[in-house]
This record gives sequence, C-alpha cells and structure tokens, in this order.
Amino acid sequence: MARILYVHPENPQPRLIKQAADAIRKGKLIVYPTDSGYAIGWAMDNVQALKTVAKIRHIDKLHFYSIICENISQISDFAIVNNISFKIIKSHTPGAYTFILPATRRVPKKLQHQHRKSIGVRLPDHKVVIDLVTELGEPFMSSSLEIHNAPVEELDAFEIDEQIGHAIEFIIDSGYTPTEPSTVVELLDEGPRIIREGKGVVDFV
Repeated sequence: MARILYVHPENPQPRLIKQAADAIRKGKLIVYPTDSGYAIGWAMDNVQALKTVAKIRHIDKLHFYSIICENISQISDFAIVNNISFKIIKSHTPGAYTFILPATRRVPKKLQHQHRKSIGVRLPDHKVVIDLVTELGEPFMSSSLEIHNAPVEELDAFEIDEQIGHAIEFIIDSGYTPTEPSTVVELLDEGPRIIREGKGVVDFV
C-alpha cells in the first residue's frame, strides 16, 4: 500500500516534499492535494504511467492531461502562449484553472491530446503544489483523481490508499481538500472557450 505523508498546508515540511519529489523522479506516481481536489502526479518522461492513470480513472487515450508548472515562463517551454493567452493566464493564476494550449515539441506526443496537439497547463493556488514543483525543478504531469464507484466528496487519504494504494508510492495529506474541479479554458484558435465550468471564476469571455 502507499505511504501517507502528513504535510502542513501552509508550511510544508521540506523533508516530506523532497520525499514526494524523489518518488516522481524515480518513476513513481503520487497523489497530492490541489486547490480543486486530489490529483495524481508523475514525471513528464514517465509515459508508462499513462496506463496506470487510465486504469485508475477508467479513461481513454483522448483524455486531457495537465502539466503542473511553477510560473508562466515555465509554461511557455511546453505550450505556445500568445499575448492574449498570456494576459488571461497572468490575471487568473495561481488559481483553480486548467488552460488548454497548443503543445510545443518538448511535450511527448503520448501526453498531448491526440486530435488537437494540445496540452493542459496549471498553476494551482496551493502551497504544497508550489513547493513540490519547485523542489522538482521542472514541471510534472497531473490528472484529477477520480476513482470508479468512489464519490469525489468522500475521498480522503485512507480511502485513496484502500482503493489505489497498490499503484502509487505516496499520498500527501494536508487536511481539508476542496472537491470542486478546476475550470477548464481552451485557448487555441478562436480565443477563450469554456470546456468545463468549475471552481475558477469565469470572467473573461
């Protein structure tokens, strides 16, 4: 089963954050809290993780995955950010938004949406996530945690461990974690388009 790391939500213990980051570096999966619910995280070069994530979530290869970044500059390494997109992202992050942008060549094809050659990017407003991506020194892949036949609002570290602990290395527990998903905004050819309205305020369309 997975090991539960009890991490302070506002002052994360560096030792525990390093353990989680090291697990990602070694090709393991972790579950961690964000400002819009629990998520699964793994290294960008760990394409084998996609099979595990798909099995956990019962999703197909056309599903959108997200890159968790430290700042907009880091986003621009993996996604094409034009002036309009930059202004929208800058004014709404950190926060509970997932922005769908054209992917650059640095993003492995298996991680891109197969039809649109795009990728989701996130800058969550959660200190644990910020410290984790900073410790890693590079972005990591993420997918919202949804477990078949397990209501999202009932998920806690113990329930997650019972359901999928065999498939992941660590579960980060930092107390209360919101269950409302992020707002997903497509920033491709025709300007902002809402794919999913969630926690983030929709005030730019």
